[in-house]
Amino acid sequence: MVEFEVPKVDYTKYSNRQLAAVPLAVLAIAIAVLIGSWWLTGSPAALGIDFTGGSEMTVETGMSAAELQGTFSPEPVSVQAVQAQEDRFVVTFDVSNIGDLREQAMAADISVLGSGSTPPSFGADSTRIAVIGIAIAFLGMSILAFALFRTFVPSIAIIVSAFSDLVIPLAVLSLLGVKLSLGTVAGLLMLIGYSVDSDILLNNHILRRRGEFYESTYAAMQTGVTMTLTSIVAMAVMAIMATFFNIQIMAQIGFVLVLGLSVDLMNTYMLNLSLLRWYRFHGVNR
Repeated sequence: MVEFEVPKVDYTKYSNRQLAAVPLAVLAIAIAVLIGSWWLTGSPAALGIDFTGGSEMTVETGMSAAELQGTFSPEPVSVQAVQAQEDRFVVTFDVSNIGDLREQAMAADISVLGSGSTPPSFGADSTRIAVIGIAIAFLGMSILAFALFRTFVPSIAIIVSAFSDLVIPLAVLSLLGVKLSLGTVAGLLMLIGYSVDSDILLNNHILRRRGEFYESTYAAMQTGVTMTLTSIVAMAVMAIMATFFNIQIMAQIGFVLVLGLSVDLMNTYMLNLSLLRWYRFHGVNR
């Protein structure tokens, strides 16, 4: 991986409270958004058909999206054009009787290129498995952090940063009305691993390597920022291309990772760093 010169921030100009204030304020707003969504809808973010049950068809027709919307009964939840293919649409329904929907499409002289459905019971199982999967991944990450550093403050710094890296993108998805799917959950699971890398790198440079605090910080940033920005660019390209070719799961994973990794830059080099600096200079003797 080719590294570029990361501008050196003069951290001596900012107190630990000033560094931590911005990421903690953003985290508090994100939590408030998720709580508000849960209170209004019963879920921290809108759920897609992977978790609620429903049907999806890929069709080819000369109709417009608006005409397709009025062709089916019940009406589709969404009609999305496939960017790379003319006259192709992905039509999503909140019902799982795909057979009836295919018959309506054939009656309207609409070519069905592919279809699938998720029963509500299977969607409920998927929701439970997704929650358990994220909880286990986060717990495993927390245990790893304590096993590596065996000290409370540095380990908590990693855990809090990783928690914020998950919560803030989830709140953004909720605000944008993006529905949770298997793709977004996969992105959140991957985000746990991606975000912890830069935190562990920073902690390791500061706590285990010889050298002055800010010298170790800049050395970690040189590698960590390069690594994160490279990943952001790669995921952004993947999301754009997947959207163009209507590969929804890849687009969803890429979008979540771009959000999460962008947030991780803030959390790692402001929130995590402030906790480490307090621990290094003002914490209890180790």
